[in-house]
Amino acid sequence: MTKQQALNLLGLAQRASRLTAGEGFVLAAIRDHSAKLVLVASDASANTRKKFSDKGSFYQVPVNFSLTSLELSSAIGRQRSVIAVQDRGFAEKLVKLLT
Repeated sequence: MTKQQALNLLGLAQRASRLTAGEGFVLAAIRDHSAKLVLVASDASANTRKKFSDKGSFYQVPVNFSLTSLELSSAIGRQRSVIAVQDRGFAEKLVKLLT
């Protein structure tokens, strides 16, 4: 149930324009410290998972791997495997729901 709540919250964040999706845009959001949480699909490539894990730890941005690309894509309505949450409130609630 909490995973479904997290997906619903992601959809709400998408409608509130508080998400950034796509590898290049998410990397830029991490670098400029606007990303509060990064969601990387658990079925993304090993290279992608490592890249965002390393960037997240360097810039002190939490990275979560608990959702699949299908779940992420259906939650936001676009085919994506990497998403950055740019709102602290949404990010904190998502961390609670996904851990």
